[in-house]
Amino acid sequence: MSKKVQETNIQVIPNNSRPRERMEKLGPKALADHELLAIILRTGTKDKNVVNLAMDVLREVEDLHMLRQTSVQELMKIPGIGRIKAIEIMATTELGHRIAVAPQIKEGTVVSSSWVGNYLTKELSNLTQENVVALYLNTKNEIVKKETIFIGSLNSSVAHPREIFKGAIRYSAARIIVAHNHPSGNTEPSEADYSFTRRMVDAGEMMGIEVLDHFIIGENKYLSLREEGLM
Repeated sequence: MSKKVQETNIQVIPNNSRPRERMEKLGPKALADHELLAIILRTGTKDKNVVNLAMDVLREVEDLHMLRQTSVQELMKIPGIGRIKAIEIMATTELGHRIAVAPQIKEGTVVSSSWVGNYLTKELSNLTQENVVALYLNTKNEIVKKETIFIGSLNSSVAHPREIFKGAIRYSAARIIVAHNHPSGNTEPSEADYSFTRRMVDAGEMMGIEVLDHFIIGENKYLSLREEGLM
C-alpha cells in the first residue's frame, strides 16, 4: 500500500480518536478491543480506515477468544486482511496468551531481618557509590522485584519516595523494604537516613503499602532500622 493511501486512511479519523494517540495519552486500558487491534493492524485499505477494518475483523471472528482460535488462512478471508496482517494478528494473540499464563519470577522469600540483611550485604557491600535499592514484596513476603532506584556520588544520594512507590504500584507490591549502602563502610544512620525513612513510612501509610524496614549496608555488615527500633 502506498504512503499516500495510508495517510488518507488515517486522516479520516479525528486526532483525538486515533488509537495510537489515545493509547499514548490515556493508556491501554482506556482503549476498546477494536482500537487495540487497529494499532496492531497499523493501516487500513484504500476504501476503509484501520479502525473500521479492525471492527470488521472482530465481527467476523465473533469475540476475542475466537480470535486466538482463528487460523491465518481464515483471517485472510476477511477483506483487507492479507498474509502479513494475519500472521501479525496471530503472533500478537499468542504472545498475549503466553504473557497471561507466565509465572511471576520470585527472587526469594523474606523469612527474617537477618535473611534480608545478608541478602542485601552480598549485593551492596563494597560498592564505591551509594545505591538506593527497593525490594518489592507480595502478600506472601515473596520478593517479586528488586530494583535499584538511584546510584549517587561517593558521599550522597538523592532518592524520593515517589520513585520507590511508583515501582510498588507497578509491581502490585503489598510491602516494601528499602536499603542503601554507605561506601565508607560505616552503618551508623545519618540524619538524612532518619528523615528519608520517616518520609517513606508516612507515604506508605497513606498508600496502604507497608514499609517493613530500611537497611543500611556497610563493609560486610548491615544495620536494620526496624531491629534497632529506629523506625
